Amino acid sequence: MASKDYYSVLGVPKTASEKDVKRAYRKLAREHHPDRHPGDKKAEERFKEINEAYEVLGDAEKRRKYDQFGSRFQEWERMSGAPGGFGFGQQGGVRFEDLGDLESMLGGSGFSDIFGSLFGSGAGRGRRTTARVRGQDVEQNVEVSLEEAYRGARVTFDKSGKQLEVKVPPGVKTGSRIRVAGEGGAGAGNAPSGDLYLVVNVRPHPRFKREGDDLLLDLPVDLYTAVLGGEAQVPTLDATLSLKIPPETQDGRTFKLRGQGMPHLRDPQVHGDLLVKIRIRIPQNLSAEEKKLFAELARLRPR
Repeated sequence: MASKDYYSVLGVPKTASEKDVKRAYRKLAREHHPDRHPGDKKAEERFKEINEAYEVLGDAEKRRKYDQFGSRFQEWERMSGAPGGFGFGQQGGVRFEDLGDLESMLGGSGFSDIFGSLFGSGAGRGRRTTARVRGQDVEQNVEVSLEEAYRGARVTFDKSGKQLEVKVPPGVKTGSRIRVAGEGGAGAGNAPSGDLYLVVNVRPHPRFKREGDDLLLDLPVDLYTAVLGGEAQVPTLDATLSLKIPPETQDGRTFKLRGQGMPHLRDPQVHGDLLVKIRIRIPQNLSAEEKKLFAELARLRPR
């Protein structure tokens, strides 16, 4: 059976980066998703083919084996430990059971060369070797302020005596995960290390509340401005804006300032909105003259 060209399936070159592979997969998966083509068997098969390709090319270790042996490396792996296949002895040796035409299936390469390439030099020549096992991924919490989540920031922390500086992109939320490649647990047998994932916690802000990419703000406004109209100064995370308050504005009325919220994580040029809720301040410590005027106002407006 011919080896499948997963790079052609995703429409990317062999030199494509992990990011390019993921981007191509997402685009094709959306385009050919069965929900968009109900009853279309060709679209369904194409979707399966796209997922099969990404399952290999989206995994660094599988991609390495695929680049070396083609898509049939999975057939070889599936035979491990199965009846009529092969498996590992208790002491790390190898036992062979009716391998059949395994060598021709793998393209004519000697079994010793194939096994050695996958599990370390010398494995096929009867020498005991350490299996190549990728290091574990690890997580670490990192805390940022709302301002840092708004503008983006660089955080520095110590990892086993090593100082790491990581860029926190604008728009991160509590629970966002930032991948730092190769900074996880060490691999075995010269295998690559795992990745470090920083789990973000955005500290609560004393003035702003966040809902998705929108920000909410309670804005105190004096009674006279609320009744007669005027302007109020609205703080944002990077400036102060003037808001026109119409006459007879009621307590709790909300004004939307478009584009003054948090940046979108995927597109920092696009922002959410700032929702400003008016909170009317009632004057205190009134003088005798002020109380008299309020009494007159109450008389003029029957209840």
